[in-house]
Amino acid sequence: MVWDHGVFPSPDCPQMKYLHAMIRVHDLDATSRFLTEGLGLKETRRMDNEAGKFTLVYFGAPQNPEAEIELTHNWGSDEDYGSARNFGHLAFEVDDIYALCAHLQSLGVTINRPPRDGRMAFVRTPDLISIELLQKGEALPPQEPWVSMPNTGVW
Repeated sequence: MVWDHGVFPSPDCPQMKYLHAMIRVHDLDATSRFLTEGLGLKETRRMDNEAGKFTLVYFGAPQNPEAEIELTHNWGSDEDYGSARNFGHLAFEVDDIYALCAHLQSLGVTINRPPRDGRMAFVRTPDLISIELLQKGEALPPQEPWVSMPNTGVW
């Protein structure tokens, strides 16, 4: 496809609306708690499908509820979903990256890439989905314990 004179998107391109990203999880309860208690997302709807033996649960940010994360739990599946590196990550803009990282630590979440720069951090969900946290606006001034905290694991 060739873009028309640098216009993005092309006037001929049908308009789209982002709906959701789907993530398969083994531990629906733990990942749901991570998204709600850890990140402050709200569960927007849930569907159990007896015939297909799966549950779908949707979550949205209070400030942006139409862009959702869908958790898919296939009942009884022991399929290896890998370490989620092939998926990449989900990213969230946060009002105070230090406060959120401290909150997540209080819930037992490992800060894999601490916000040493006051701008960016990475954590992982119980099902090993990488989550990027980005400070809203300008980076916060560097502060401890984040400046001295080493990276842990992968993200």
